[in-house]
Amino acid sequence: MPTKDAPASMYRTKEGTGLWEHRGKVAVAGIGQAPTLRRWDGVDLSQSVGALSIVAAQQALDDAGISRADVDGVVTCPVGMGDVWAPRPYFAPPYDSEDGLTSLTADWLVKNMALKNVKFTAHGPSCINTALAAGIQAVGDGLCNTCIVLRGTGNLEGRYHQMDDKTFPGRAAFNGIWGWQLIPQIAFGFNQYCRKYGTNHDRMAPFILNQRRNGLLNPDGYHFNHRREVLTVEDYLAARWICKPMSLLDCDMPIQTAGAFLITTAERARHMKQKPVYILNHCSQRGVVRSSCETLDETEEFTDHIARMCYEGSGLSAKDIDIFNPYDGFTLFFQYFLEGFQWHGVKRGEAHDFYAGDISVEGPNPLSSSGGNCGNGRTRWWGQRDCIQQLRGQAGYRQVRTRHETAIAGAYTAGYSDWVVYSTNPN
Repeated sequence: MPTKDAPASMYRTKEGTGLWEHRGKVAVAGIGQAPTLRRWDGVDLSQSVGALSIVAAQQALDDAGISRADVDGVVTCPVGMGDVWAPRPYFAPPYDSEDGLTSLTADWLVKNMALKNVKFTAHGPSCINTALAAGIQAVGDGLCNTCIVLRGTGNLEGRYHQMDDKTFPGRAAFNGIWGWQLIPQIAFGFNQYCRKYGTNHDRMAPFILNQRRNGLLNPDGYHFNHRREVLTVEDYLAARWICKPMSLLDCDMPIQTAGAFLITTAERARHMKQKPVYILNHCSQRGVVRSSCETLDETEEFTDHIARMCYEGSGLSAKDIDIFNPYDGFTLFFQYFLEGFQWHGVKRGEAHDFYAGDISVEGPNPLSSSGGNCGNGRTRWWGQRDCIQQLRGQAGYRQVRTRHETAIAGAYTAGYSDWVVYSTNPN
């Protein structure tokens, strides 16, 4: 039977449940990252999502020092939110599916890596962070002991997020053809934010430059390998508008690659190759907006809610968090996470003042030490990966100089996101 989406019961979405029942009993034992490419030509199968996913998964196994025979669980996210190229037919025969080409099911990975001992598979729809939450809960619940969580991101030549009127049903046919509707919603919310707190778009510049700088310190990222361009304030302020006040440099760049995480029990992780990074909590936000467009009040309500859940389930508070890697695919909503989680004491309306301080990895406030998606290319897992590397002390030039014993990362939007809390200590 084909693998199905993980059930809603695997995602922790409510406050008031106390500490996560598997707190400290699940760990990350391995990570893997395939090479980063700008696009796939649709011809070279060694650069397809499937081939890159096998590379990433094998790296995660090697990182943990285990074999394919040790894997008994696989969670993937076959198609991420918005990863659509249309209108476009399937590839020429013998291919009648996107599986392994532009997308990846758990079944494809099990078959093509000959993972003969897998007893649990699931899909985390929309995002690697959703898949991570499902994989973490699966290990905690004993559905599997050693689980590969993986996402391959595809990026073909052609139109991206711009479809014809046959692709969208109903009223979406009238607005979907102009692009992804989340973009104007984010711009709308940011305008509300600026009016409410007396700030403006230009004050995002220090954060944008810091993201690119951190990305250029990441040997796995796209910019490090292909576009070693240092941004200036002038570059940011002169960038063309996508949907004012969102500019081109407020948006991450789609790339072709794959990333993998090996999740296992804390006890097994202690006998593997790397120092375990323990998971203290995972939680998910599934917010419902009251109208057709999310308002600033709703956005702030959502981020406050997810922050409270992260802290409650982990037993930590804002002052306990060392590494903080929220999602930045659209930079204009980054401040909502920073202020909602109150990292380093930042309150509502204070994010842009905070950006103007020292947020470098060498400084006292090493914000988004991964460089995020704007610094490395669009994947949504750079923050999770960086948390693990920072806590292991393996972040290289990005290694923070401050304490690095706890970390939080998550994505996607304020209204729909999944988060993980990590620690070097299971207790």
